Amino acid sequence: MNFGPLIFLGVFFTMACSWFGMIVVPQLQIGGQQPVKLEATGQMYPLPRAGLAQQGAAVYRANGCAACHSQQVRQGPPVFDVKLNDLGTNAAQVADIARKINHAAGAPLPGKNIWRTPVKKDADAAAKRLTDAGAKAAVVIVPTGADIERGWGARVSVAQDYLYDQPLMLGSRRIGPDLANIGARKPGADWQLWHLYNPRLITDGSFMPAYRFLFNEVPRRKDAPPALGALDKTLVAKTFPEPAGETVTDIVPTAEAVALVAYLASLNPDAPLFEAPAPVPPPPAAPATNTPAAVKP
Repeated sequence: MNFGPLIFLGVFFTMACSWFGMIVVPQLQIGGQQPVKLEATGQMYPLPRAGLAQQGAAVYRANGCAACHSQQVRQGPPVFDVKLNDLGTNAAQVADIARKINHAAGAPLPGKNIWRTPVKKDADAAAKRLTDAGAKAAVVIVPTGADIERGWGARVSVAQDYLYDQPLMLGSRRIGPDLANIGARKPGADWQLWHLYNPRLITDGSFMPAYRFLFNEVPRRKDAPPALGALDKTLVAKTFPEPAGETVTDIVPTAEAVALVAYLASLNPDAPLFEAPAPVPPPPAAPATNTPAAVKP
């Protein structure tokens, strides 16, 4: 009996299943994603990067930055905070329940966390006890993990964060720190430019190579005005080597350096999403006024 056709069909079916599982299913799951509207701000997320940042992404890719830096925040198991938003009208009963939930807690205050637990159903049960007593309570998901503790992100990275990135530059090694939210950690352009010019002027013992070819070194007399766009040397005055004589050197970033810094400034995917919740920062405090307080009679 000739088994050739059966073997061919078996191999074809195996390859077809693999292709369907590795190509078609992921495309159906994430290939059709669209920007979403954030509940907190009403803005769409994510937004396309500005033109200068897109140019900087090309500079980032051309210089192989993804070989040493990742752009993907990793997360451990989350914990759950029971937050008391309002004591309600039965404050004494709410305070008693809060003390039973967390024996180490003091007097419950509105807007404060009552209890933290790694078990979601326990947090839900505690919040329900407070709500049944007339208080307003909520369960807040708090991401955890080494990356979040380092400040490399407020939550885990998800596919939505890279909707407009083509190609993706996630990186797989961390010779340098993760850059997923470097735009929030180091928002100053001067710091980024000096770090590109000579990383060891900014960070002692840095392994990052100097990207001096992204800058022009322009000599001038000390009594002449600085070159247009020159970096401020007072930021690294203690360690910047200044030549002797009447001539100094201005460090002027090229268009590629400016674009690269614009791209780094755009990296800040910390918006809270349904699939990746993040702690919502408290609203800013009301500005102080000079109005004197009313004097009681």
